[in-house]
Order: sequence, then C-alpha cells, then structure tokens
Amino acid sequence: MNAPVSTSDPLVLFMPSGKRGRFAVGTPLLDAARSLGVYVESVCGGRATCGRCQIEVQEGNFAKHGITSSNDHISPRGPKEERYDRVRGLPEGRRLSCSATVQGDLVIDVPQDTVVNAQVVRKAATDRVIERNAAVQLCYVEVEQPDMHKPLGDLDRLKTALEKEWGWKDLLVAPYLIPRIQKTLRTSLPDQPEVPEGKWGVTAVVHRDMESARPFIVALYPGLKNEAYGIACDIGSTTIAMHLVSLLSGRVVASSGTSNPQIRFGEDLMSRVSYVMMNPDGREAMTKAVRQAVNELIGKVCAEGGVDRNDIFDCVFVGNPIMHHLFLGIDPTELGQAPFALAVSGALQVWAHEIDIDVSRGARLYMLPCIAGHVGADAAGATLSEGPYRQDGMMLLVDVGTNAEIVLGNRARVVAASSPTGPAFEGAEISSGQRAAPGAIERVRIDPETLEPKYRVIGVDRWSDEEGFEDASWATGVTGICGSAIIEVVAEMYLSGIISEDGVVDGALSARSPRIIQNGRTWSYLLREGRQGEPRITVTQNDIRAIQLAKAALYAGVKLLMEKQGVTTVDTIRFAGAFGSFIDPKYAMVLGLIPDCDLSEVKAVGNAAGTGALMALLNRDHRREIERQVSRIEKIETALEPNFQQLFIDAMALPNKVDPFPKLAEQVTLPPRKVVSEEGGSSDGAPRRRSREGHAARRGRG
Repeated sequence: MNAPVSTSDPLVLFMPSGKRGRFAVGTPLLDAARSLGVYVESVCGGRATCGRCQIEVQEGNFAKHGITSSNDHISPRGPKEERYDRVRGLPEGRRLSCSATVQGDLVIDVPQDTVVNAQVVRKAATDRVIERNAAVQLCYVEVEQPDMHKPLGDLDRLKTALEKEWGWKDLLVAPYLIPRIQKTLRTSLPDQPEVPEGKWGVTAVVHRDMESARPFIVALYPGLKNEAYGIACDIGSTTIAMHLVSLLSGRVVASSGTSNPQIRFGEDLMSRVSYVMMNPDGREAMTKAVRQAVNELIGKVCAEGGVDRNDIFDCVFVGNPIMHHLFLGIDPTELGQAPFALAVSGALQVWAHEIDIDVSRGARLYMLPCIAGHVGADAAGATLSEGPYRQDGMMLLVDVGTNAEIVLGNRARVVAASSPTGPAFEGAEISSGQRAAPGAIERVRIDPETLEPKYRVIGVDRWSDEEGFEDASWATGVTGICGSAIIEVVAEMYLSGIISEDGVVDGALSARSPRIIQNGRTWSYLLREGRQGEPRITVTQNDIRAIQLAKAALYAGVKLLMEKQGVTTVDTIRFAGAFGSFIDPKYAMVLGLIPDCDLSEVKAVGNAAGTGALMALLNRDHRREIERQVSRIEKIETALEPNFQQLFIDAMALPNKVDPFPKLAEQVTLPPRKVVSEEGGSSDGAPRRRSREGHAARRGRG
C-alpha cells in the first residue's frame, strides 16, 4: 500500500510471511493482506461463499512487535460468515478475511491448509550412500508351545527363542506389549503358510541403540513381518523437513517439509522465548503446535510412501536449542539470557508416544546432542554430515538462518559459535521481502551502465527481460523478494555503484536512472513497478541496513572463530540449510557474508542437519561418533567476546572495512570506494551511522 497511513492506525502482522502494515479501522483483512502482497486465496470475489480466505487471530502479547493481539480487535461475525458457517461449517477459531475487518492491533495466521501457493520448503534428502547399522532389527522366531511339564511363561519362551536364534540376551519389553503377548502368539494368519500349524511363529521388533545397552522388544507381530521404517526430522525455526526411510533397505521412501507453525508466536528465536516469558501458556502452545506439525508431516510422508505410520519404529530429530527444548516440552527461558543454560545438552532417548508423536506405540526417539546454548543439535547433525573433524584443511561450516550456527575446524581442533542474524535473510524485516514461494523473485542482475534490472521468479522459467515472461508470470504474480534474491540484489547494487561500500544508496544516480527514487530523506531502488493487483517492489535504505546488520553479525562470528583458530584464511566453505542451498557463493562473498576463499571451494550442501539425522537413523555408530565429537568441540560465546563489537562494525562495510578479498577480486571487479551520505549528497556520514552500528552490535542476541 503506497498511500500514507497514520501511526495511530492499528498494526496488522501476517504470519507466516512476516509482512506487516498499518490499516484504518474497518479495513477488510483480505484487502489488508493483498495490499501487503500476502497471498490469501479467494475464488468467490469476497462474497463469503468459497471459504478459501480463512484466517486465524493469534491471541497474546507479541513484545518484539509491540502488538497485543486479541479476537476483540477484529469485527464480530457478520451475516455472511454466519451463513457460511451454517451451510459449510467454519472451523473453530477461523474467520473469513473478506468479511472480517480490522478493529485493533492484530497478529493474523494464514493457515497453510487454505494456501494453494504455499511456501516452497526446499529441503531434500542426500544422495550419499550411508552404511546401514540401524538400531531396529526385525526377528522372526518360532516359539515353543506351552507344556504342562515345562511351566515357563509365554514371554519367557519368546525370549529363549530370540536368544537361541538371534543371540539376543537380557531382553527388556516395552510395557504396553506385555498384556498382548499371549494373544499375538496365538493369532493365526491363513495367508502366511510359512507360519507353523501351531500359530507360534512371530516377528519381534528389537531396538538397541548402543552395544552396552540392554535391547528392547518394542513390537511383536504374528507371522512374518518385513517392513520397518524410521523418520529423520530437522525442526528448523522457519521450516520442518522430514525423511521417511526403510530401516531394512536404507531407501528414502518419501521426503517432505512444512512451515514451522511457531512462526506465528515470533519470527526469530528470541521472540519465541519472549512469548513464553510473557504468556503463561506460551510454552505449552508452542510445544503443541510443533508436535502437531510433526504428526501432520508424518501423515504426509506416509501417504506419499504408502506406509502405515504404525510401522515407524525409530525416530531421529535435530533442531536448534530453542526448537529442541520446545519440542521436548522444556521451558526455553534460560536460553534467553546469559549464561544461556541448556536444560539438557547430551543426546536423549525417549519413547516417541511419551511426547505425543503419532507412530508405533513402541517407537523410540533419539535427539542428537546440542553443542552449546545457541549451537544446537542441528549444528551437530550438520557437523556429522560434513565432518570438519575429518578434514586436513580448515573447513568453515555455516548454517544461515534466523540464528546462524558456525563451525570451524579440522582434525586437530574444532570451534563453534552462533550469531544472531535475525530473519532478514528469509524475507522478514525487508519491505518487499517474503519467504520462498511461487511469485517470489529469487535471482537478480543489474546492468552497471543502465542500472536496469532483470530477475527470475520462482515458478517461471524465463528471466524478466525474455520474451513471454509477463504472460508466464501471470499465474504466480510477482509478489516480493525471497532470501537468495535479497543477497543478490544488494550485492548487485554494490557492484553497479548504486550503493557505496557503507551501504548508502547514491541519490545522485537518480539523474541517470528513474530506478533511483526518493523515499523521504533517503533513496530506494525500484526493482519492479507492479502490475494491477501486484505490489511495487523496491529495495529501501532500511532494507540494505537490515541486510548489513545480519551479514555483519554472521561475518563477525566467523572472524572470531578464525582468530581463535589462529588463521587468516579458510580452505573450504560449506553452506548448510535450505537457504544456503540457493545462495550464490560469489554474491555471498561480494556481500561479505563469508570470508575470502577460492570460489570453487565454496559449496552448498543442502539440509546437512537433516542429512546428519538420516545418518544417525540408519547407522547407530554415527550416534556415538557425533556424541564423541560434540564433547571435543570448543564453544565460543560471541556475547562474551570483547572483540566482537569491533569485528561487527568492520563487517558492516561491503565486503568488509578492513579485510581484503584477493581471491574474490580475481573473479569479480569490485567498484572503487566512495562515500555517500544517506541523503544522497557527498558526506562522510560516519558518526551517525557508526553510532547505530555500535548500538546494534551491543544489542547482541536481543
């Protein structure tokens, strides 16, 4: 919405996109969403008959945004909504955004089951071969029938058979199984002629995580059963990714992902901790939300793979410390303040059903260990996957998310830290930013002579300057900029001279190009003038500042670890995470997101945390491997390092105020340095900006 609004108008925040704006009282929520470029479907044209525009009001105090959201801040149900509810039924808590209007500050959740162009969760399984040594084994035995002269119980004879035929000793039994054993042993299966006449052939599902532990019989089936599955799941703060795997063959049967529903409680991790602190039922609400999403995802991968969820006997999960705690039902409040104490840091084994995971009653669940207070089990999974501790050279492993996790090391020594990058790289806090979904700009190039852009959009095969692009993009629209394009557009603006090394838009270039537009006292770059019904997409001075703050936090963390290792260069760089998979290494280096390195040694490794979880699922030896390595990793807390602030300030410049980038300069022509004031004139402008940068550095994790 380009029209000016009053600062007294209600503030409306849409989740999971993170887009927000102020709207006059009485504005239909569907109109508010569309004006911000939030995709809310409506087939009936706002007549409240299709029901596609459903939304939910999230209640509570959202401290980061200064919003107290309540159902009292939305108009009461009107006749149209009442009629729709009578005829088709409206789920509890849902409203129709075409009829409901803004009456006060609101946090609105757009349910993913109503979204056709939902976020593209791009986390895929690895193609590497993982040697299989699963914790679960299927054991078919024929149990001796009862004999009055041998008064041994059915369970005891089952254990005897398992020891004799499979070597299992000292077996434990899942408690739920004990009342079922006699019936299972006496159940005949006519379609299995291999089962003996006396009905005493059964398959025991035995689980043993480590050689020193007693094995468990976790399930028992009459006859011969030859299917057993496991799930490997990465619970990210933004997305949840899951793989369904055959424990017998090692084959990945299905993979899928979904948005983390906790986004509606806060975009970044500290916002979620704040929500727990300020709302008595906050922890329970977030735990319930993530477990429900996990269960829905299990249903999805099982449907895709044609698998019964009750055939899932083992689960491996990873996540950052706050996701780890909330998933397990642990209050994460202590992680929101120094000394950032974890409730538990080591690996965990629990019964899946005890934390409401809807799989086999006897399924076990393993959580990888956390490395430190803000370097979690996901970083441990990525470390297991990429193995810096297996390298001779110095490897930098970076998982870019709302909280960047950094691991640096080789065979001799590994150090780790986290940096509070915030959600800017994922589209939040950016005026035209959005998550990766059809219609989002994902690639950008700017002509250095004309300053004209061209771009690629998710869901469209052509570049914007190619014939047929406009027709092809009508289906998705052009709705905003996702994370990979945000990095590219800022880097391209720097390479083409639109912004200085300090990140200031050069307003003097407005004489050369109508793309440089004034925005109050600062200047913006017009990337696309929206068509009818589409938003105008610009990159503002505030957008560039948000990216600078995020990339400076990451680079300062990396630089701090390099100092701890006593090195000035790294040999290899690995980008982990779904977002890292779509970052162009060249632009990441131009931006100063990562240190100078041979570009051929910078690679995206996809969802390395999920790959680590997959490795731990298929081979229990990998569980012991990462447990040993995590105990050796040295944890660096950036908030306690006196040099972090200066490193942060130096990293605000593009690529960096003090660090040279000779290898990058061999591949890219970096522009000459120039100083531009934020108002567009010639000025050093440093004192005011430096003050803000220093404040941001001191702000730390908050």
